[in-house]
Amino acid sequence: MANSAYASGLNLDALMVPVQAQTVYAAQENSLYLPGTMIPMVNVPAGSATAQVAVMGSVAATAISSEAAPGVDFDTVLPTDTKKTITLELIAARTVLRDFGGVDVADMSRIMGNAISSSVDTKISAEMANLTQQEITDANLLHEFYEAVGAIRAAGETGPLNAIVSAAAYKEFMEHIGSSAFSNADVQNAAMRTGQIGVLAGVNCYVSSFLNDTNTGVTGTKAAIFSADAMRGAIQGGVNVEVERRASAVGNDVVASIAFGIETLDATRGILLKDAA
Repeated sequence: MANSAYASGLNLDALMVPVQAQTVYAAQENSLYLPGTMIPMVNVPAGSATAQVAVMGSVAATAISSEAAPGVDFDTVLPTDTKKTITLELIAARTVLRDFGGVDVADMSRIMGNAISSSVDTKISAEMANLTQQEITDANLLHEFYEAVGAIRAAGETGPLNAIVSAAAYKEFMEHIGSSAFSNADVQNAAMRTGQIGVLAGVNCYVSSFLNDTNTGVTGTKAAIFSADAMRGAIQGGVNVEVERRASAVGNDVVASIAFGIETLDATRGILLKDAA
């Protein structure tokens, strides 16, 4: 099939400079989630297009104060179990880079790779709409933040928590942190110096442009707070960036791809903060 959208000095004159630095000017960012530190990633072996994640219920331990009868074991317990199936989706980005002009293939590879990272973060942000939604009614956004952390803890989550703050809500968070309520506090000094929100109430906070009303489908999206067990991702082989010679185009094919899926496991272990309608 004919395709005229080939990149070269004929139509990408902005890249035709004596020395081309490896810089991406599109508003992309490396994925917050692909490393698997905030949302664990299940590795799916070749030959499978899905991952099955077991969600195990808790059990009560028995206190043994005396032996009912010699040689008699105490009662066994069996935890409840449910399964969540994560279906992989193939995400890919492709361009053809013609020889003309000598554009560095490495630059285009980074652009294609960033497109994959952007798509993954967009899909994960959309999945956050399935977390428990909490409407913001307090003018102080941090009060709602603390309330959300308390609600997650009350639901039984004792592990580490992470928070993703929308770019639109970043200003509000920073203004509250910069107020007299945090006067001379370490978090205020660090936030004002570096521009990073840092750690609030033991929660690691990050800012993402992908957490927004459009991606979540939730009006007034402000932030998402969750534990590692709230969601689970599935990945097969990681992010692939391949360059292949394409003689008919007098250049190279540059293709980036990933097989990826995301699923909510337990909505009570995460909260999506949103403005009250």
